Amino acid sequence: MNNMFSIQTAFGIVVLSILSAFFAGGLVLGIGLSNPDSSKKLYTFISFIVGQGFMVAPLLWFLIAKKQPLFKRLRLNPISQEIFISTTLFSFGVIILSDELDRIVQMFIPAPDYIVDLNGLLQPESVSGFILLFIAVVLIAPLGEELLFRGFLQQFLEKYWKDVTRAILITALFFAMIHMNPFWFIQIYLLGILLGFLAWRTGSVLPPLILHGMNNAGAMLFSFSNTAESSVYIWHGHVAPWIIIMALGATAFGFKAINQIKVR
Repeated sequence: MNNMFSIQTAFGIVVLSILSAFFAGGLVLGIGLSNPDSSKKLYTFISFIVGQGFMVAPLLWFLIAKKQPLFKRLRLNPISQEIFISTTLFSFGVIILSDELDRIVQMFIPAPDYIVDLNGLLQPESVSGFILLFIAVVLIAPLGEELLFRGFLQQFLEKYWKDVTRAILITALFFAMIHMNPFWFIQIYLLGILLGFLAWRTGSVLPPLILHGMNNAGAMLFSFSNTAESSVYIWHGHVAPWIIIMALGATAFGFKAINQIKVR
């Protein structure tokens, strides 16, 4: 694939894809804000869907124009049942451990006001709003971002640089930067590394898509439910030790199983 176009072109496609997502989503949101009688949150959720959908538009146009095989260039390869189960277990453990890491970080660096305000802004007020937000955050966003970053960019860099580690780290860096959230930058970067590892190790974009979707679903659950009142999940303001042990076991088992499966 690296003989088809330059590294400047690859990064240019990624940047153009990101800009198109911001422009399309911003246009929809602007229309909603200009109408005083409209539901601001509803337009916000719709803007997420439209924006994330447009994220892959320039990429798909470019690959089709170059007559490239889409499934191959985007790592859309099928996975076995073993990989699916192992990835799901791994993702379950990672999400819980990430939640505890976030709680530890906030002991020393409290979440800024804009994080709290963002949670309130994204709180759906109706069933339709919740469905739209779920589609945007759990389905569309992971799909668009994984196709662009792990499917296209990381795969290109792996072959161009012939250095998997460098490709994963740089792709994860770009992934963290586009979220424009300094408070969660490290957590997003670490997530990007895990997503990159899954894509490389399995040769498919589907495992990182599973982790990404489950992570976003978990974030929605933690944001919209009062886990602080759960005596099963929370213990003295932290994830309960028995839950941590389960998460460590799931992460270790899933990671080991993924590494043992011969897929490459």
